Amino acid sequence: MKYLSKFFALSGLLFASINISGCYAQSADSAPRQAVDEAKFAESGLRLIPLTVESSGTIYQFDVELAKTQAEQAQGLMFRTEMAPDRGMIFPFSQDRMASFWMKNTVIPLDIIFIRRDGTIESIAADTIPYSLAPVQSGEPVAAVLELIAGRAQELNIQPGDMVKWPR
Repeated sequence: MKYLSKFFALSGLLFASINISGCYAQSADSAPRQAVDEAKFAESGLRLIPLTVESSGTIYQFDVELAKTQAEQAQGLMFRTEMAPDRGMIFPFSQDRMASFWMKNTVIPLDIIFIRRDGTIESIAADTIPYSLAPVQSGEPVAAVLELIAGRAQELNIQPGDMVKWPR
């Protein structure tokens, strides 16, 4: 039993070291990073998918949790206490709609990025306030919403009009 627990502890360390990655940039002309393995899941149990944001000729790459169902979208990033800079969550909608989010039970501040059907960024609500009940809304109907750790959009100079791509 003692050896079994050591095996699981070492396996966990190996798994953690394999899954640690940083967001990196590449030029828009270079080859895209290979897609995240379909079997890759976040600690939340949600599927992780690759997502890129192209801003001023630079492509920023993230692995984001895919919140597809109504229940997954309602839960969002609530109760999370941390998030890596190369991670996020994407909320795709089947039909374009006015999107409204709040920060109830959301511990960490976020950048909320509203995305049009063509993949362009409509607007960014930067550095949202944890636990706030104030609505954070898109300015027009959107196809998806991307949440990143607060300050990441400014750090990478992500702006309205930039292009967001992910497997749909």
